[in-house]
Amino acid sequence: MSGDHGHLQVAQLELPEAVDIYDTTLRDGSQQEGLSLTVDDKLRVAEQLDHLGVQYIEGGWPGANPKDAEFFRRAAAGELHLHHATLVAFGSTRKAGGRAETDPVLADMMAARTPVVCLVAKSAEWHVTETLRTSLTEAIDMVADSVGYLVGQGKRVFLDAEHFFDGYRANPAFSTDVLAAAAGAGAEVLILCDTNGGSLPFEVERVVGGVGDRFNTGVGIGGHFHNDSGCAVANSLAAVRMGATQVQGCVNGYGERTGNADLTSAIPDLTLKMGVRTIERERIQLLTSVSHHIAELVNIAPHPHQPFVGQSAFAHKAGLHTSAIARQREAYEHVDPDSVGNGTRFVVSEMAGRSTIALKAEQLGLSMDDSAMGAVVERLKVLEHRGYHFEVADGSLELLMRASTGWKQSFFTLQSHRVITELREDGTFVTEATVKVLVGDDRVIATAEGNGPVNALDAALRQAIGPVYPQLAHIHLTDFKVRVLDTSRGTGAVTRVLIDSTDGDRSWTTIGVSENVIEASWSALEDSIVFGLLHVGAEQQTASI
Repeated sequence: MSGDHGHLQVAQLELPEAVDIYDTTLRDGSQQEGLSLTVDDKLRVAEQLDHLGVQYIEGGWPGANPKDAEFFRRAAAGELHLHHATLVAFGSTRKAGGRAETDPVLADMMAARTPVVCLVAKSAEWHVTETLRTSLTEAIDMVADSVGYLVGQGKRVFLDAEHFFDGYRANPAFSTDVLAAAAGAGAEVLILCDTNGGSLPFEVERVVGGVGDRFNTGVGIGGHFHNDSGCAVANSLAAVRMGATQVQGCVNGYGERTGNADLTSAIPDLTLKMGVRTIERERIQLLTSVSHHIAELVNIAPHPHQPFVGQSAFAHKAGLHTSAIARQREAYEHVDPDSVGNGTRFVVSEMAGRSTIALKAEQLGLSMDDSAMGAVVERLKVLEHRGYHFEVADGSLELLMRASTGWKQSFFTLQSHRVITELREDGTFVTEATVKVLVGDDRVIATAEGNGPVNALDAALRQAIGPVYPQLAHIHLTDFKVRVLDTSRGTGAVTRVLIDSTDGDRSWTTIGVSENVIEASWSALEDSIVFGLLHVGAEQQTASI
């Protein structure tokens, strides 16, 4: 079954009209360091992927661990309702020297009760002889037997040709014979995997073009790329240019080492840039919300500079840029942010001019005259000289701009706060905070303990005002960062505190700066609570107190 396939002429194929998007977040993506999903998490992530509209969701490797087995069992029992996507079970070919009919991995894949299964097979000579420790002929038979058995059982079969690009470079005849065995046994799609992530786009075009010439009818070609060379998305696009009709990857680029091809970039690149249909066109605007929702589910903060869906993807800081965008948005934006569910952001710093402030005010729905805008510009310069950094503190910036129009928060007025840290005989630290606030005409004193001064202050403030503002229960602090701004002053240095918060729908950041870390923390905490209450509609409630 071997032949010389190493010198095939490569000609660019006509771009396919459409490609299928195959998401492997629940299997390959979950191999990322620090990412661990419960079965409930996997079900919720699958729901989000289906909401986005991907064609295939790889659920995991049934039988490899109890978690994946339970996931497929619960999915089959009706706990997962898919409206757009098809669930896929993943597994390996039969063992060397074994029989497909009695192979336990294939039996587990059948038991998963998915209409599609994806088989992984070694397609590099070195991995067959050194990892599987079997012959090339047996490796090819393993593929043919496994695919043929599953097809005979009524399954649609995809083949993931592992290490294909490395194998093709070393022995193209064997790597291509693996694909031929799968195609001959009834595999529907042959996925070429860059398992080590070392390939570059021009190499991908050469190899995929050669494979496409060899298998030009009756079987689809797909691409599965890792990002070790920083080219996973580019390689996916290159594969499609040469005729691939399936792109595998993960939302947000999750995956082992440096991750897999990021589908939140690959999808808009293919559809908006190359004109290749992926998910339904109207669903592309769900990319940002699904990306962030899944990031919350897997408990990994979204990357602000992620293309298309990152918070900073369409953020503009320099006054020249913002002036141009005010006249013509596409001057500094490569696509319409709305097309991917994101939005233009005008980042304000000491570099800001009046045009930037005016655009930001318009975005916030604030009416500001020239005097107010001038006051904000001057205030920003003073505060950023002291160490404030408003381009990363959108919550505090909005409050500052509102204050310039004469607005004052009326949720509560701080009279005083006190923090006590006690070291007990058993070596434990206990932090206690007391706050005295006015809520309307009522003076409230509350004391609470916490695992540190900020946690204790947060608990005490919530205890004091929570009964009046039940909306506070939906506002949560998600991150707390402290940075020393002048290390030469040692323990007397100025510190900057950033607090990230969310109400489940929106996220914001607030800032505090002081030589006293408690004061800086309180400033950021107070802004966070005020901003949150303002945007959950508590201000109207205040008027009736």
